[in-house]
Amino acid sequence: MGGDKPVISVIVPVYNVEAWLKTCLDSIRAQTYENFELILVNDASTDSSGAVCDAYALEDKRLSVVHFPVNRGPSAARNEGIRRAAGKFISFIDADDYVEPDMLERLYVCLRKTRADIAACGADGIKITGGPAASYSRKEAMGCLARGTPFNHVPWGKLYAAEPVKKHLFDEGIFFSEDLLFLYYVLKETDRVSYIPDKLYHYVCRQGSQVHSGVSKRKCTALPVYDRICRDAKLNFPGTVPDFQQQALDVDSRQAMLAVESCAGAGEAFRYVKRFSRHTRRHFTWKAWRLCRGKKNKAAPLLLYISPSLFWGAATAYKHIKRLKDRLG
Repeated sequence: MGGDKPVISVIVPVYNVEAWLKTCLDSIRAQTYENFELILVNDASTDSSGAVCDAYALEDKRLSVVHFPVNRGPSAARNEGIRRAAGKFISFIDADDYVEPDMLERLYVCLRKTRADIAACGADGIKITGGPAASYSRKEAMGCLARGTPFNHVPWGKLYAAEPVKKHLFDEGIFFSEDLLFLYYVLKETDRVSYIPDKLYHYVCRQGSQVHSGVSKRKCTALPVYDRICRDAKLNFPGTVPDFQQQALDVDSRQAMLAVESCAGAGEAFRYVKRFSRHTRRHFTWKAWRLCRGKKNKAAPLLLYISPSLFWGAATAYKHIKRLKDRLG
């Protein structure tokens, strides 16, 4: 690999992304920061993604490929990359996204300049309220994570000191909001986080991703994430609790609405709604509720808190009205 700069380990979990993978890999290979290793973890893809990874690895000795025999999920794929990482720093990139050629260089310079443990950059293709370049203490960074600004609770678009990442792997039993849980515990181990607003990461929104699928048991694994974070934050970062609770209310409301809209049977859908209602009641406070933005985002958690039946009736009426409007054009 050569060079005086430390090695950066770039970890890319890969699963059925043949249409986007080459763009992603080309953007990584074009980095101005050349002293990196790229670890591709093919999570038992059923398309040609694995073959693309192997072909690129033959062309560039900085690339290595791991093939899982069965699908294990993005957390397991990232953890495999973390365990194999030899770099002093670690960065995650999703295989359907791509990055600017100077992303690693800019994040590394930011880390060195501010003596931070994590550097984060701006991104496009995703709704996020950014801000000016800044450096945050651990307590301030946790507040940023709770509010979701200026950096989001995703692992990508960041450069990490390797030690805290290796100490706090992704929870492989969590399939939704696992990113938030990972970042929460990594931030607890860091002294400083720096942010640059430049959009160096390009998030590609695609319909087949988990975010845009319906409600499921896997998505319900997000609920204990907020239980764990809010319980810990009450002890260690009490000022962040209302914001984390607001995040929980938002997740409950969105998933409950997905249950009404997408579940095949009314009985199954209502069982999901009742589950989200119980979770809402665990985290509902008026302070957290007031942080919800917009009438719709305030009404949904309030209805869930009062009664799952009340939410069901209102959400069903909203669904039918929306369909009627769509038909009328």
